[in-house]
Amino acid sequence: MAHFAELNNSNEVLRVVVISNDDVNANGGDYSSSAETFVSTIVPHASGGNQWKQTSYNGNARKQYAGIGMTYDATKNKFISPQPYSSWSLDDNDDWQAPVPYPKVTEIDSNIVLIFWDEDNQKWTGKLDSTNYDWDATNLQWNEV
Repeated sequence: MAHFAELNNSNEVLRVVVISNDDVNANGGDYSSSAETFVSTIVPHASGGNQWKQTSYNGNARKQYAGIGMTYDATKNKFISPQPYSSWSLDDNDDWQAPVPYPKVTEIDSNIVLIFWDEDNQKWTGKLDSTNYDWDATNLQWNEV
């Protein structure tokens, strides 16, 4: 089965539909503009929708599988996830990165720490049971707060 993402005027993904591989192959083949045009003839656009782009369920093409709220970057020919926080920026692989690297240590005493980004304070925080922690990126350790 082939998957197609419906985009609005801002190239934001509105929904993803499944189309028969036979239909795609008979109408230009995978990732062709002909196949995308064909989808427009059999699936009416949703409110605000204006075009279809094929997406790869296993992420073999166009970076990753498209999801609602993602954006299609036509220049890069990729689907990009929404920016999680205003301080985060895209890296060379078009993945969002926090201004502080993700903690390298994810456990305390063999217990997994639940890790969260604190946008207001520009730092990683953690929680284990009822105890809160801050990540010390210099010393690569969790400090109880």
